[in-house]
Amino acid sequence: MSFKLYNTPQGIYISLLKLTDAEALLNLRHRNRKEHQQFEPLRDNDYFTLESQRQLINQRILDARQDSAYMFGIYLLSGELIGQITISNVVRGVGQFADIGYFIDYDMQGKGYTSAAVHLILGYAFRSLGLHRLQAAILPHNDGSRRVLEKNGFQAEGLARRFIKINGEWQDHRTYAILAEDFLPQEQ
Repeated sequence: MSFKLYNTPQGIYISLLKLTDAEALLNLRHRNRKEHQQFEPLRDNDYFTLESQRQLINQRILDARQDSAYMFGIYLLSGELIGQITISNVVRGVGQFADIGYFIDYDMQGKGYTSAAVHLILGYAFRSLGLHRLQAAILPHNDGSRRVLEKNGFQAEGLARRFIKINGEWQDHRTYAILAEDFLPQEQ
């Protein structure tokens, strides 16, 4: 499955990551390892290998086939990989919801690329996947991520105490969510 979703005015597109993206993804992770560590789980050194990134992409390709997760790259129109955005933990049946997570190259932050990518992924989640709800959990001090979510219509729902182990410590996360009718009110 290969397709691209564009935000041409913002200068980006998103596309499902492919095995051929593994080296670019690895380089992106290496470049941002220090800056992103405060927002990430602790990872073994072997996570930062080409083989590990290939395994991750292979797993996400399988997950997409099974409708359980979708991992997209965020690219400049030139084709340069600058980030990743993922829909994960897809719940079907009476739930119809999933989690969203993302990161952007530290040098590309503050340019609107992440907000544009989130907007594209919301359209995909609600129109193509038919989900009812997308949710995100962010560290309370992550102001950049909070702004991205709020710009896209996510609403704060509460504080999840000691929710995810980040940088080696169980940390509280602020939860946010958006419903299909919040994003697509004219189509309901």
